[in-house]
Amino acid sequence: MYDNILVPTDGSDGSRQAFEHALDLAKMYNSTVHALYVVEPLHTADMGMEQVIDAMQSEGERVVGEFAERADAKDVTALTEVVVGTPHREILAYTEENPMDLIVMGTHGRTGLHRYLLGSVTEKVVRLSDVPVLTVRLTREEE
Repeated sequence: MYDNILVPTDGSDGSRQAFEHALDLAKMYNSTVHALYVVEPLHTADMGMEQVIDAMQSEGERVVGEFAERADAKDVTALTEVVVGTPHREILAYTEENPMDLIVMGTHGRTGLHRYLLGSVTEKVVRLSDVPVLTVRLTREEE
């Protein structure tokens, strides 16, 4: 039923929870899980921005690397990628370039107001994706 499952991640608890759900589905259907981390560039005139982007990409590599290790421990094939761009656009572009059967996303992101809204990235992906999207909500204990 699901050959390829995409899990966009920002390293948050919500995306970790979504990844665990995706691993369970992948194990059940013998699927490949794709962990995608999108580095959103900040628009500033600061000359040190290249170093910031590099640091964010390194963090992304660390996060998807942890996901790949977790998948390997469950005997699930995982592919990882870190890209730079606008998160919802990059997620949708990934599904166009790589045929996905399902996107699994957390409803809570990393920080601030976005943590309490299914507004930001997840809502945009749910509204715009041609691929089914499974949203995973943190339980009260996990928040």
